[in-house]
Amino acid sequence: MDVKLAVVFVLIVQRTVETTHSADLYENSSLERSSNPKKIRLSLQDTAEIQQCLLSAGDVGCGTFECFTNSSCEIRGLHDICMSFLHNAGKFDSQYFLQGKSFIKDALKCMAHGLRHKFSCVSRKCVSVKEMVFQLQHVCYNKHNLCSVVRENINVMIEMIHFQDLLPKGPHVELVNILLGCGEEVRVAITHRIHSQCEQNWGALCASLSLCLPDHTKIQTVPTLTSVPAIPSANFLPHAGPPLPQPDGQQV
Repeated sequence: MDVKLAVVFVLIVQRTVETTHSADLYENSSLERSSNPKKIRLSLQDTAEIQQCLLSAGDVGCGTFECFTNSSCEIRGLHDICMSFLHNAGKFDSQYFLQGKSFIKDALKCMAHGLRHKFSCVSRKCVSVKEMVFQLQHVCYNKHNLCSVVRENINVMIEMIHFQDLLPKGPHVELVNILLGCGEEVRVAITHRIHSQCEQNWGALCASLSLCLPDHTKIQTVPTLTSVPAIPSANFLPHAGPPLPQPDGQQV
């Protein structure tokens, strides 16, 4: 009788432990989901911190763009682009130095002013905040004639493009897509730059990828690869090419 009671007691304890463990797993999972809103929307704390940062930052310099660096929406790249523009300002051709300097000053001021005034009006959803940033890039870069500056200073601009900055998609990708619309000479220089850096980072893997670009432009490393249709999206990522043959003749 005592043995039976002991067995029943052990089973009850085991069932209780299993139930408690399952409940803890569910609770922890729910807590993790609720405490990880990074890919959905800005937290109230982040929103308040960004607004305070924007109010204290001026239109000159890169302080405004740094306000978004550590936000939960992970909008990286604005501050890096600003610093890169300022760092390379002295490299512009002397004949067009004033034009390049004027573009950098006016375009960055336009972006800073736009971020300060539009951020408080946009939804806290990350997709809305990012779309606002991308739209400002197009408006400010085009308004202050980015393409005119780039056509006369192609080498300076392509030095600012780094393959690793294009993943994940963000302000760097938007800048590249705008540059790709600045004429054939600029497009060829940029695609060559991206290709060479892709091979440096990914090696032979680049031979099996096609980088799809706007306006039905496609970079392709191997002429025999099957064509991949261009994607009209503002942001692009590499798309896989055809399956690679295995040593035994099978394909994966």
